[in-house]
Amino acid sequence: MHKRMLIQAATALVALQFFAVPVFAAGSSSGGSDQTVTQCKKGEVWDKKKKKCVAPQEGMLDDDSIYDAGHALAMAGRYDEAISVLTLAANKQDPRILNYLGYSHRHSGRVTVGLGYYEEALRIDPNYTLVREYLGEAHLQIGDLAGAQQQLMEIEKRTGKGSREYGMLSEQIDRFMRS
Repeated sequence: MHKRMLIQAATALVALQFFAVPVFAAGSSSGGSDQTVTQCKKGEVWDKKKKKCVAPQEGMLDDDSIYDAGHALAMAGRYDEAISVLTLAANKQDPRILNYLGYSHRHSGRVTVGLGYYEEALRIDPNYTLVREYLGEAHLQIGDLAGAQQQLMEIEKRTGKGSREYGMLSEQIDRFMRS
């Protein structure tokens, strides 16, 4: 009996960490997006204006709120939810939205779909180095080392070797080459 209670308590603590820890990552603006993950039920997003969780509907949230919620869901590994939210954006050509649509599709195993979103984001903003970093990772996922190295060179041209994106992709390429 005592052992079962300890297991249940440990399970609850492990589960709690997924709901109580804010999610921040590259490109995060954190202005409420963490609440989508930490407070909202599956299928809901944080509405900054209403200051509560709501079911997302087209036209209900501004694109910045949609981006924040989609970004937070993607970083939390809730890719299908992120895709559902991000597709509600009014501006279908927002490179940030396209980037996290690409990220979410790629991490859901639809790498080719993700590549398309990344390419579209770069067509609109060729200097968006976070997209280039994620695109390089996608190339590595499909075994295209040359494609990843090309993105690394493009990041270096734009931000130098000291940028976060350069460091992250360089590390991924090194890991890929060692494997």
